[in-house]
Amino acid sequence: MMLTVISPAKKLDYRSPVTATAHTQPALLKHSQELLEGLKKLSPQDVCRLMGLSDKLGALNYERFQEWSAPFNEGNARQAVLAFKGDVYQGLGADSMSEAELQWAQDHLRILSGLYGILRPLDLMQAYRLEMGTKFSTQRGSDLYAFWDGIITAELNDLLKGPDAVLLNLASNEYFKAIKQKNIHARIVTPIFMDYKTDKYKIISFFAKKARGLMSAFIINNKITCVDDIKAFNSSGYAFNEAMSEGDKWVFTRG
Repeated sequence: MMLTVISPAKKLDYRSPVTATAHTQPALLKHSQELLEGLKKLSPQDVCRLMGLSDKLGALNYERFQEWSAPFNEGNARQAVLAFKGDVYQGLGADSMSEAELQWAQDHLRILSGLYGILRPLDLMQAYRLEMGTKFSTQRGSDLYAFWDGIITAELNDLLKGPDAVLLNLASNEYFKAIKQKNIHARIVTPIFMDYKTDKYKIISFFAKKARGLMSAFIINNKITCVDDIKAFNSSGYAFNEAMSEGDKWVFTRG
């Protein structure tokens, strides 16, 4: 079993036509509802301060918190992998995937989330913004890492069965910190994407995010379940760089 995890995105799309008909419900909605009980008590100004947002974005996300309600259906929510539209999701290109590819992704890809904890690609979600690093205090602690402490890890361990299980980390540091790595019952492999600029290789955030999405698409399109097979990844000019790789930190370079 190889399971890939990615981060969510701030940019959302709830307007374009939905290209998938299948949908599921998030597994951790009861925890999301608990978070929302507190978030709904915030004023627009509180939301601005909590997440460092402009008045306009603060008001938007205040309204999102107020309007959030279960049950989720196709009228008030959409599949997570089609709702997120940031750099990672530009690389992933889920809106051009077939139903069969999305169903395969459903079993092999997970999206980490500050509000939903963990999402399958076809899980319905309502619009939100709540980054994992947000210092929102609850009865469980002073931030979202404390709120989700152990819960996300347990969900992943339920999937990572067998002696050869691999968790492929294509998430940002902010989100992967929500996973208790020492408690994961699997090998953890982290691809790192670097571009050649000003006479050296470096991580350029925009390109690295898009590359995480491209690798996720490569895995889905080729139905990869053996982690060594990702070394063949060559999208957008990237190639595995064995000399720069160390242990389970696998470097892919371009330029």
